[in-house]
Amino acid sequence: MTNVNNWMSWEGGIDLVAVTAPDLQMPNVIVHLGRMVNTPAGNAPSGMIFWQPNPAALPEVMGFVSTDETVGKYFGPHIFAGTPFENAPVLKATIDIHITSEKAVATCVVGAYTFEVEMSDFSTPYLIDRKPAAMPPFYQQGVEIHAKKVVLKVNGETINIIIPPVGITGGPASVVSPNGVYAR
Repeated sequence: MTNVNNWMSWEGGIDLVAVTAPDLQMPNVIVHLGRMVNTPAGNAPSGMIFWQPNPAALPEVMGFVSTDETVGKYFGPHIFAGTPFENAPVLKATIDIHITSEKAVATCVVGAYTFEVEMSDFSTPYLIDRKPAAMPPFYQQGVEIHAKKVVLKVNGETINIIIPPVGITGGPASVVSPNGVYAR
């Protein structure tokens, strides 16, 4: 039996993976946030932001976001080891998430950027139990709700996005996750 040495759990999660042009092969938008994320290093609102509006240029924002730097520093080496995110920087952020049965709204302010995601048109909640793969390299369990309508704003500007059918976690690319866990 393998021991679980690295884990994180969350409450009040939203997860969006998208592209801003149909010819893009890789996502240039990731907004992955939890209202409260729990780790062996501590607990804090946290997540990950990847924003690369010009795919030919460097990302404008890329890294783990958290209200607590110690918690943010846990994700790369412990959860995302062996992936392109392993050495991602930790960025101080504010994170505000409100979830009702009708919609989920998340706001993350990091540096000079404000990311706002509004999700609605929800599926019925369902349980997930995904095994590790090349990406993501961890077990995933929890509850997800597929959001079929999503609006993304960056600094108040609505961004035209295309949401692929499958995101980087192996499920839909736009979900609300009331709770869950990643473990390695």
